[in-house]
Amino acid sequence: MNKFSKIIAWAYLVVGIVFIIEVFVNWNIDRQKSWVSLLMAALAIFMFFFKRRYRNKRFEK
Repeated sequence: MNKFSKIIAWAYLVVGIVFIIEVFVNWNIDRQKSWVSLLMAALAIFMFFFKRRYRNKRFEK
């Protein structure tokens, strides 16, 4: 299960990077969509660090 949670955490980081790229591509085209993508990127990156920290605390025992 530890390996699966590592994969999920890294998947959040990849999704966050994809959203950041989408922000840069669409900033001048549709600014409202870019703000939503920026919010989603921030959430995905937060989830990466949260999952990593929680996994380390849980499997430290």
